[in-house]
Amino acid sequence: MTETIPLYVVGSVADATAVLRRLARVGWRTREGFAVTESGWDVTGQRLVLFGRVSDVDTGRLAVLAAARGAGVVAIADPATEVGRALLSDLGRIGPVLRDPDADPDPVAGPTDAASGGLPLSPEQRALLDRLANGETIAAAAAAEFLSLRTANRRIAQAREALGVRTTREAVLAYLRFRRTR
Repeated sequence: MTETIPLYVVGSVADATAVLRRLARVGWRTREGFAVTESGWDVTGQRLVLFGRVSDVDTGRLAVLAAARGAGVVAIADPATEVGRALLSDLGRIGPVLRDPDADPDPVAGPTDAASGGLPLSPEQRALLDRLANGETIAAAAAAEFLSLRTANRRIAQAREALGVRTTREAVLAYLRFRRTR
């Protein structure tokens, strides 16, 4: 089971500092700024958390790109502003976004919420599995969800891991079983 990548949007420097200290204590490397300088695209296994203030759209885009590449993000932004709402929405497509600086991402169970009925999948993963269950190919599901094929394959791999299965077919079947019991 992979570890949940920490994604936080907090309102103050003090909240960000508390989150960063806690993450550093459990082995995450922290770095200010959202530009990912590592040469490989996927930085998931590097336990890297980028942090900083997000006050404009361009900085928000950098934070979302870093999260999409697998880096953790601790963004200081006001969720009441347009930039803050966009950041929360965009990061939410990647994984669960925590706004409470005392909340810990659950590295074992993965993200769950009331909307998912306790299923450890993001809305994006559920949407892909829905499309696969309806007979679409991964490429068609990716296009319909406005994702690249690479991103869709990565989200499906994460869903397989979260569901504890080895194949995409098993993930779709597990998802269908869950959907029927709801």
